[in-house]
Amino acid sequence: MDQYVVFGNPIGHSKSPLIHRLFAEQTGQDLEYATLLAPLDEFSDCARGFFKQGSGGNVTVPFKEEAYRLCDSLTPRAQRAGAVNTLSKLADGTLQGDNTDGAGLVRDLTVNAGVELAGKRILILGAGGAVRGVLEPILAHQPQSLVIANRTVEKAEQLAREFDELGPVVASGFAWLQEPVDVIINATSASLAGELPPIADSLVEAGRTVCYDMMYGKEPTPFCQWATQLGAAKVLDGLGMLAEQAAEAFFIWRGVRPDTAPVLAELRRQLARG
Repeated sequence: MDQYVVFGNPIGHSKSPLIHRLFAEQTGQDLEYATLLAPLDEFSDCARGFFKQGSGGNVTVPFKEEAYRLCDSLTPRAQRAGAVNTLSKLADGTLQGDNTDGAGLVRDLTVNAGVELAGKRILILGAGGAVRGVLEPILAHQPQSLVIANRTVEKAEQLAREFDELGPVVASGFAWLQEPVDVIINATSASLAGELPPIADSLVEAGRTVCYDMMYGKEPTPFCQWATQLGAAKVLDGLGMLAEQAAEAFFIWRGVRPDTAPVLAELRRQLARG
């Protein structure tokens, strides 16, 4: 039976084994998927050891950049992202890295939520690895503008320079932003600390602006609460992105794309139960 894992540290909280078990049951695929707690300073050895027998793996924090360096080959989107969240052992035994985070976000927005990105004014909050992984798939939808806002403007400017050949992307500080936009994506970790990025209420146009937080929890995140209070047209958390990036990885490994709707519904039920 083909073996798959998700590498991380910590990893006990991971929903990936449940997601891939449900995908496998739904599609009739015979596989095993487990968590693998990799020591912080031994990820490469841990991964090489697993892939002597294993077929594929997902990678979560804090190992995505190290996984990028480990791979023998990279897909174009992984090269752009500078990070890898999906590892595949190829027929010749070499390791290929991919990044499905951006595809997962865009599919959740466009397919699951029915949000059009073409011609829209999009604002991304944050300039870390989570942002780098999603810029190319978003720009592929040809938005009118894409603003990367960050507390440290220099980090946002560096990202904007790297991706400006793909579309109209610019950098900004939080305080400079006042005009309403069509889509706001929160890619900061503020929600994990129970905080909200320092952004103006005027960015949200009631009944029009879509607000998306890459984080999720049992209760709405501070960002989602803020967006709801301001009357945002749609308020979405990152659970759909989690399911969709997993479905993309499953498709890479197995050649079949699972239906995420029933899996997402089960994740919501489990989250509500705590």
